Amino acid sequence: MIKNTNNNPSLFSSLPDMLNQSHPLYQLADKIDWGKFETAFQPLYCQSNGRPGKPIRLMCGMLILKHLRNLSDESLVEQWSENAYYQYFCGMQEFTPSAPCASSELVHFRKRIGKEGIELIFQESIRVNNEDDEDRHHDTAFIDSTVQEKNITYPTDAKLHKKIVKKVLGIVKKLGLPLRQSYTFVLKGIYRDQRFRNHPKNRKKALKADRRLRTIAGRLVRELKRNLKGNHDYDKLLGIFETILSQRRNSRKKVYSIHEPEVQCISKGKEHKKYEFGNKVSIIRSVTGIILGAMSFRNEYDGHTIGSSLEQVERLTGRKIKVLAGDRGYRGKKEINGTKIMIPDVPKKSDSRYQKRKKHKLFCKRAGIEPTIGHLKSDYRLGRNFYKGVTGDTVNVLLVAAVYNFKRAMKALCCMFQKICEILCQNNISPKWAF
Repeated sequence: MIKNTNNNPSLFSSLPDMLNQSHPLYQLADKIDWGKFETAFQPLYCQSNGRPGKPIRLMCGMLILKHLRNLSDESLVEQWSENAYYQYFCGMQEFTPSAPCASSELVHFRKRIGKEGIELIFQESIRVNNEDDEDRHHDTAFIDSTVQEKNITYPTDAKLHKKIVKKVLGIVKKLGLPLRQSYTFVLKGIYRDQRFRNHPKNRKKALKADRRLRTIAGRLVRELKRNLKGNHDYDKLLGIFETILSQRRNSRKKVYSIHEPEVQCISKGKEHKKYEFGNKVSIIRSVTGIILGAMSFRNEYDGHTIGSSLEQVERLTGRKIKVLAGDRGYRGKKEINGTKIMIPDVPKKSDSRYQKRKKHKLFCKRAGIEPTIGHLKSDYRLGRNFYKGVTGDTVNVLLVAAVYNFKRAMKALCCMFQKICEILCQNNISPKWAF
């Protein structure tokens, strides 16, 4: 056996000896209170039935890393076996070259802990940052709303009717049901006529093909409903099909997706994107840049989201916000549960110059929440939500906000470590002996 004579860690050393202790992931792993998750999630597992579950720290760490590095479940599992820092963050003491779990186990873990468990992770992200947060900033915060888009295609009637036909034919084939006509040859011609509809010569032909497709979709749905009499497994799906076929341009409570029927059509007045399909999200940010609240709504007026958002902040942080600054979308609300709501407005004649200047500075600081939302969308998976259902909307928002706070803590820890190293070097002390 060859000895390692160079005092350098080898591949067979433990992970803490192999890794650079100044790495942000290494320091964040030591900062998080993992025991809180162990205590909270342990009752969700059965000790005497089935295969033993994966370690709770492993699964929680992978949930955080997924959004921190903007990865899919599959990519995360693949990269975990290659990255020693990922493994230390998830509680491993030795390097493991094999995959930690199947990617589907992350889905099951998210469902197991639910919204309450994800909110606990978010609460821990706030606690990690609170040590650097100054007390004098606790009474002021900023609020803004945005749209969390769902992972669906841009909806049109023609697309939805085409999907209905495809799904009905798939159910018929799966169950071996009788079918008077499959319209295979007719549909080829219809799909061909629907192409290039924006050309003036093709417009009339495309509209005629749309009407024909709606008729065929309705026939197939009615025939499937007759053949499924007594089988109630597909009642919900057939109800969605019938809603789509009956809705028109000005219908209320429209369905925009078959697999995500809860999706809302939201218009925020953006010039480059008139309509967005997903749900509304409310974000509350402190003066020092910590996200204190993140909630998912359907499509409520912005002012109606303030009460629930403030209640979440008070529940997670134990602090009462006295002044909440928002944009003009929150007009109409002056005070909620003792919290003063401020929006940009024409200065009062009775305001002194100092008061006007103070309000101006407050709203200049409020503008800082806009780039925060931009980072949440581009870097932490808020721009497109891949989780399913209304519960998936809430889970994605909470994980995104938690990871944003963890990233902020990583930067703060890295800066602090560099300052300590500089002080030690000035005193002629080697940093490696100090840690």
